[in-house]
Amino acid sequence: MCTAINLKTKDHYFGRNLDLEYSYHETVAVTPRKYPLEFRFQGKMETHYAMIGMAYVVGGYPLYYEASNEKGVSMAGLMFAENACYPEAAEGKDNIPPFEFIPWMLSQCKNMKEVRGLLEQINLVNSSFSEELPLTPMHWMISFQEESLVVESRRDGLHIFENPVGVLTNNPPFEMQLWNLSNYMGLTKESAENRFAEELGLAAYSRGMGAIGLPGDLSSASRFVRAAFVRNNSVCGESEEESVGQFFHILTSVEQQRGCVSMGKGMYETTVYSCCCNADKGIYYYTTYGNRQISAVDMQKENLEGNKVVSYELVKNEQIFRQNS
Repeated sequence: MCTAINLKTKDHYFGRNLDLEYSYHETVAVTPRKYPLEFRFQGKMETHYAMIGMAYVVGGYPLYYEASNEKGVSMAGLMFAENACYPEAAEGKDNIPPFEFIPWMLSQCKNMKEVRGLLEQINLVNSSFSEELPLTPMHWMISFQEESLVVESRRDGLHIFENPVGVLTNNPPFEMQLWNLSNYMGLTKESAENRFAEELGLAAYSRGMGAIGLPGDLSSASRFVRAAFVRNNSVCGESEEESVGQFFHILTSVEQQRGCVSMGKGMYETTVYSCCCNADKGIYYYTTYGNRQISAVDMQKENLEGNKVVSYELVKNEQIFRQNS
């Protein structure tokens, strides 16, 4: 499954873990302003905001997993199995297949006011990219600076939630994830205190006991709680290195290790990649399961007036700095 996070230090950072048992040929993709975006129901957009993110590029078209545009609006799609439901096209609506949702929003929006305006007209329709790439059940987090929204298309219609915790995982639906946090409101970053029975004279025997009960399993509900606790108690400096490093530490707290989640037939879910985009500067950082060293692609160093998607292969082999070689 997956975990997405929004974080504001001096700059705005957005990213995620992609957790799957397989990998498409994903690349870091920059879509310049003049790449023609052809939407299945909404026509062609000749010019738009540039964007950068992780995508599976098919026939030159970027199928984004997550991305940030040049104005700092960011968006990620996460698996939402058995809950996502997409209706047919409707008259008077902006009919957008899920695979077009990220470029549709990021191509046009420079802030959350514009995001909310487009969402009022959106209809996420039941239309696949191709027979080989059928619809994936998804929900999405959209962020700008310290604000975040969650968008879910379900059987009873489109749901748009304010996201005060800046985290999204998978199932259950978002309002249930928020409600579930109430079960953990006694957790604290402070030292544990004896509230069990004063007469017993209980004493803390270790650091970190204030967070006993914080879930450590790999389910999406538990990852939501853990990521929310770590993210909302995170203390970070304001430099780029500190912010990026801290962001990856937060993601590491909910990463998937090969062998812990079996998918059968010798397949295991892993954190295929982790990413962190400085949405203010357009710098996309990532690590992969096989390469823990942070790599970076700077959108501003590309020709943003171009008309072709630029993509970079992921560095997947471990990069080890040997100090005494």
